Amino acid sequence: MLGADAIIKCLEAEGVTTVFGYPGVAICPFYNSILESDIRTVLIRTEQNAAHAASGVARMTGKPGVCAVTSGPGATNVITGIATAFADSIPLICITGQVNSELLGSDVFQEADITGAVESFVKYSYLVKDVNDIPRVFKEAFYIANTGRKGPVLIDIPIDIQNATISKFKYPEEVSMRTYKPTIKGHAVQIKKVIRELEKAKKPIICAGGGVLLSEAQDELRNFAEKHRIPVVSTMMGIGVMPTDHPLYFGMVGNNGKPYANRAMNESDLLIMVGARVADRAVSQPDLITKDKVLVHIDVDPAEIGKNAGPTIPLVGDAKHIFEDFEKEDFSCNCGEWLKTLDSYRSNMLPKRNPNPAYVDPAVFITKLSLAMKEDGVYVADVGQNQIWSCGYAKVKKGKFLTSGGMGTMGYSIPAAMGAKTACPEKQVVAVCGDGSFQMSMMELATMRQHNIPVKIVVLKNNYLGMVREYQHYTYKDHYSVVDLSGSPDLEKLSAAYGIPFLRLENMEKCDEIIDSFLKDDTSVLLECLIDPMDLVK
Repeated sequence: MLGADAIIKCLEAEGVTTVFGYPGVAICPFYNSILESDIRTVLIRTEQNAAHAASGVARMTGKPGVCAVTSGPGATNVITGIATAFADSIPLICITGQVNSELLGSDVFQEADITGAVESFVKYSYLVKDVNDIPRVFKEAFYIANTGRKGPVLIDIPIDIQNATISKFKYPEEVSMRTYKPTIKGHAVQIKKVIRELEKAKKPIICAGGGVLLSEAQDELRNFAEKHRIPVVSTMMGIGVMPTDHPLYFGMVGNNGKPYANRAMNESDLLIMVGARVADRAVSQPDLITKDKVLVHIDVDPAEIGKNAGPTIPLVGDAKHIFEDFEKEDFSCNCGEWLKTLDSYRSNMLPKRNPNPAYVDPAVFITKLSLAMKEDGVYVADVGQNQIWSCGYAKVKKGKFLTSGGMGTMGYSIPAAMGAKTACPEKQVVAVCGDGSFQMSMMELATMRQHNIPVKIVVLKNNYLGMVREYQHYTYKDHYSVVDLSGSPDLEKLSAAYGIPFLRLENMEKCDEIIDSFLKDDTSVLLECLIDPMDLVK
């Protein structure tokens, strides 16, 4: 058996069904061997999107997504996708081809020190130097990627190692790494402390981050909140932990969050942060969440606890296990008056918009679109104004809301939606992007067509890099620089070129009718919505 064959056997043993990638000479042995497997290969049109598509798979299945690219520019191109996954703790296995082992360090054609280049963006990386190490390396890589704080792992494999003969293939049944033993169960004493504080609290609140979804703890958190009538807010990555219209859910916090969600968090006397980094986008002033309140910070990564705000009670562990342990505790929590106060905030602090009737109102459109989607539909938001409108106005029922939070990577939505649809072909998947972010991934329309991946795409078109234009509007008093998207393609002609049905919505007059047509069948459709270029997310 060749090393390349062994890699495929490893992927099969891990239950991998799809690999996204782009071949080149240094990864050709791998792609030759995969032809003998039932693993599906998807030829992506640029390597960054291979990682984004793998991210979509990971976020739908809870298992690492896999991408494979060649050496040199193939490997360097995938870095942004790896960094995007790392920032949001998404488990990926990124396989890169490499030049001959004996030529490493001699600057030969398409050589790049990719393990060095991704050092700050991976959970771990391997440079395979012995073909017999392949089974161990892959077993460890999948284990590392999907345990503790999840994240991407890179495996760099020289072409001669792929072509070498492995003496005996045996895939390990388990992993035991002396230097890597993530804490899963929460400390019993700390759990008791949290319960005691909950019994005393008059204004408790739970702030749920993406870690809740990554640990698949949303049901446990929701049951706990419902049983004890504790209000919940979320970070951007935590959207979907609670249905948007759940009476105990008070929206997203942060600079672009709901004012009443921020007020609720600031006025609480007990704040339970779970699976959230307390980063600047969710908490711009960390002092506010420690002042005059008890802060409980729950995270599987001990390095995150206390990094940005010092907690009263630190609790290291997996969110699912911790909420299961909370449920075993017998206590009562009385915060009826607090909920009444928060309900009044929600009623009286609704955002006030003054949309231009000549264009589509993105806020109303997104609400209508998400309500019309199937109950378990997948909404994938890109980055920019479209993301903030999506976070603020999309209604998540029993489905998923995916976006790039930590890195804020434009062009994420279409490849991630492709990955989500590949992983769950029975689900309705809609990607929503701006005309700027669309043009960063529009080449993937060819991938959708070639591999029959029916993703529905909405382009909110305002002919600007809208979020930057808005920043320049406030900061530089409308002194705009390099944000005009003049020269963008005619999307109707572009859709025709790729054989994809096209719809256009110019204002709100036929909104419901167009949305119905857009969502009607499980086919790819591109919907262009014309947005007022001067519309603001705030």
